[in-house]
Amino acid sequence: MKKSIFYHAGCPLCVSAEQDILNFIPENEVEVIHLGQDKAKVRDAEAAGVQSVPALVLANGNVLHINFGASIEDLK
Repeated sequence: MKKSIFYHAGCPLCVSAEQDILNFIPENEVEVIHLGQDKAKVRDAEAAGVQSVPALVLANGNVLHINFGASIEDLK
């Protein structure tokens, strides 16, 4: 089964959203990627359709943008 991916940048809004996501989705079904620490993954996030973080890319490819912490452009 393909995992969902939660992208964030480490800001308080993102960390709060991460905690909420992990309450909804079991940890073994979601990969958490901190784009502020792993800049190489910014391209992957952008290719998946992420325009801002925090964002959750579902296993089916749909992107859920959660509030607005930072633009993907700001993370490049």
